[in-house]
Amino acid sequence: MGTRILAVEDDERIRAAVKLALEDEGWTVDEAASGEEAAILFLRQPADVVLIDIMLPGIDGFELCRTIRRSSDVPIVMVTARADTHDVVAGLEAGADDYLTKDISRSHLLARINGLLRRVVALRNPENQEQVLKRGDLELNSERLTTTWGESQIALTYTEFWMLYVMAKNPGHIKSREQLMEAARVVLDDSTVTSHIRRIRRKFEAADKQFKHLETAYGLGYRWRGDA
Repeated sequence: MGTRILAVEDDERIRAAVKLALEDEGWTVDEAASGEEAAILFLRQPADVVLIDIMLPGIDGFELCRTIRRSSDVPIVMVTARADTHDVVAGLEAGADDYLTKDISRSHLLARINGLLRRVVALRNPENQEQVLKRGDLELNSERLTTTWGESQIALTYTEFWMLYVMAKNPGHIKSREQLMEAARVVLDDSTVTSHIRRIRRKFEAADKQFKHLETAYGLGYRWRGDA
């Protein structure tokens, strides 16, 4: 059974372009122009990945995301017209796994979806220890895109995972915002990168109140402390 993608977008031209790119990969694409239509389609034929435009007529993208998330753990990617910090945070809080901007390149779109699909497959199979990066209490599995701190699982989005990975892979080295964006294959404004780092830090602090390993190098970027 092949891969099925549900693309929810009210702009017919954008929807057609996305459909063409995804079908060129050999994937089956279901289309919906509204939140209501998408909810019915997903109930009838669940997808392997769902792409949701935030600005939809009727039920907006946030509410559609919450609706799907109530009954499924399918990877959900919110699509925004711009990398607005409010939209990004609201989408993640609604249950999205990640987000993309509409100006993303075709190659980055396909890479992001392939990454999410690999994560789904990897989670169903035995863990491959060769894919695990360890830094003290930190374990990052680059195949499953899972993060562990001690005994705690840390739920990171795709973007957050790769930002953290590039820092942890080179402990002590400062990574600029540009390097973090390159690692996650996204283009963001400075405030949104800062928001991501804050979210990563808060997630670790929720598991360990003594967490101090993600540091800000003011004016330069961020780094993972070399002693952990």
